[in-house]
Amino acid sequence: MTHTIVNCLLLLPLAFQLLVAAPASIDPGRAGMDAERLARIPARMKAFVDKGTIAGSVTLVTRRGAVAALDAVGYQDLETKRPMRADSIFQIMSMTKPVTAVGIMILMEEGRLGLGDPVEKHLPEFRGLWVIESREGDKARNLKRPPRPITVRDLMTHTSGMAGGPPEGIRDLFTTFHKTLAEAVAIYSQQPLEFEPGTKWLYSNPGIATLGRIIEVIADQPYERFLEERIFRPLGMKDSFLFPPPDKHDRIASLYRLEEGKLKKSPADIYRKGARYSMPEGGMYSTASDLAAFYQMMLNGGAYQGKRILSRASVETMTALHTGELTAGHSPGMGFGLAWEVVRQPLGMLRMMSIGSYGHGGAFGTHGWVDPKRELVGVFLVQRPGANEEKAAFQSMAAAAIAE
Repeated sequence: MTHTIVNCLLLLPLAFQLLVAAPASIDPGRAGMDAERLARIPARMKAFVDKGTIAGSVTLVTRRGAVAALDAVGYQDLETKRPMRADSIFQIMSMTKPVTAVGIMILMEEGRLGLGDPVEKHLPEFRGLWVIESREGDKARNLKRPPRPITVRDLMTHTSGMAGGPPEGIRDLFTTFHKTLAEAVAIYSQQPLEFEPGTKWLYSNPGIATLGRIIEVIADQPYERFLEERIFRPLGMKDSFLFPPPDKHDRIASLYRLEEGKLKKSPADIYRKGARYSMPEGGMYSTASDLAAFYQMMLNGGAYQGKRILSRASVETMTALHTGELTAGHSPGMGFGLAWEVVRQPLGMLRMMSIGSYGHGGAFGTHGWVDPKRELVGVFLVQRPGANEEKAAFQSMAAAAIAE
């Protein structure tokens, strides 16, 4: 009897680990999806691994709130042959942007800011901005005052006129992370705008960083803590963060680049040790399941598993087309909502997404999207810039697996 009890006690830690690591219940039938077609997804991803274009991937498909497929293939680290896991952690880069925008909408719903607010109302350093009227040669620029100040909505739609990346002097910010968010945005505020606010579309990392700083000032707490308290924790996103804690390091996937047809490990520090910059435009680490919770919240109209993050009105506002007829987005047929890329024309449906679908990608090849018409959520995670063929294959295969 004593021997049996001891054996049971010895097995308890293992049982607990299995319970914690167990993936979400997978039910293609409940999701109205074809299990055989879904099984083609990991097989295709493995073919890319075998070909040597990606080290590994995690793909997740949910429909009607049910997980239809969650697959990990290949390696989290090629050199050590550490297998990819369903709960491997990825640097999702610009997939962070809609999360930052949700933070802004939370504050708007509390009456603490308005989308039409001038940025200078919350960040005085943005007063007195200039806009480039013309250029002469490589360096000389003629400046003028813009007809109106930039607004919070301008930042969220990438129509503020703020530059695409950090200016000269802090160009290495995305590799050194040596400035605080307050310090970086103070520098951004002193740069002239590329065009008059609202007249063009230019994908702006400094613009989204400015949104993160607005969150800090209004909420009176660090941006990363606000996200933790108001988004990650309520949604159960236990593996999402801006600064990776040491106990998560062994689950962070290695980053690779494809050079001359071969994968080469990036020399970048995937743990960002000593980082000070929270990077609201691209600093998040996350997992497929955590991201699926965030996207399902959006698909549900702002709520998930009994926790309401946003009102339905805010979700509708965020995912509506805000850029009109401006040339916007990263491919034909796309436009922009509030930090979401939105399918606006059939040209944007080449990967079998319905008009009105919205999502966002990241610089290291990741992507996530929501198709409200089909009640579908897709998450594609790799760590290799430019994995467009692999991403397109997953997106098309996920849509093709819908059975009813």
